[in-house]
Amino acid sequence: MSRPFTPKVITANALLEGDVVYFTPQDNWTRHMSEAELIEDEAHAQVRLLDAERQQNQIVGAYLADVAKGPNGPEPTHFREDFRRTGPSNYFHGKQAEVA
Repeated sequence: MSRPFTPKVITANALLEGDVVYFTPQDNWTRHMSEAELIEDEAHAQVRLLDAERQQNQIVGAYLADVAKGPNGPEPTHFREDFRRTGPSNYFHGKQAEVA
């Protein structure tokens, strides 16, 4: 028996900067998970992933990540995605400075 489909977002790394990016409903990339397209259908998720992977001039390593619907948009459900969203934790800089 297969597991039920959980909501997803498409994430990747920006080709030039290496930043974590998320695919939006407008077929562009954002650095904010809250602006990412929340995908709640498995077939639609596969089609959107193909759309995202076509943008190889902008991103690398696109994949579907599990999320939950939150009050301000998608929120990560796995520590890996939460870590990717906030950046390295070795010192206070970059994305972590923005969150505080």
